[in-house]
Amino acid sequence: MKLLDRVRASCLALPEVTERPSHGAPTWFVRGRSTFVTLHVHGHHDNDFPHLWCAAPPGAQQELVAEDPARFFRPPYVGGRGWLGVRLDGTVDWAEIDELCRDAYRAVAPKRLVALLD
Repeated sequence: MKLLDRVRASCLALPEVTERPSHGAPTWFVRGRSTFVTLHVHGHHDNDFPHLWCAAPPGAQQELVAEDPARFFRPPYVGGRGWLGVRLDGTVDWAEIDELCRDAYRAVAPKRLVALLD
């Protein structure tokens, strides 16, 4: 299955999520407004490899980048807000990507929608 199809399946499985391009990349929104994941299939700027940017809970970006800098990075533009960059080249742990997408959703979705996941 292609990268886009896999990420799309993870994101669209969440309540009230829509997809549309943003800045030329597939992006997923909660209730059509709050972005929580963007996929850069062919890379973006200096990151010339497939990757995604996702919202993250406080401290997660620093922890994951320190733990595995070959796989996780601080993305441009949104990295200052704690978002996480995740490389999708090489072997991808799709269970982990699904969990990261769910965590990203939890970081931006209203409490009522987050409660539907629990």
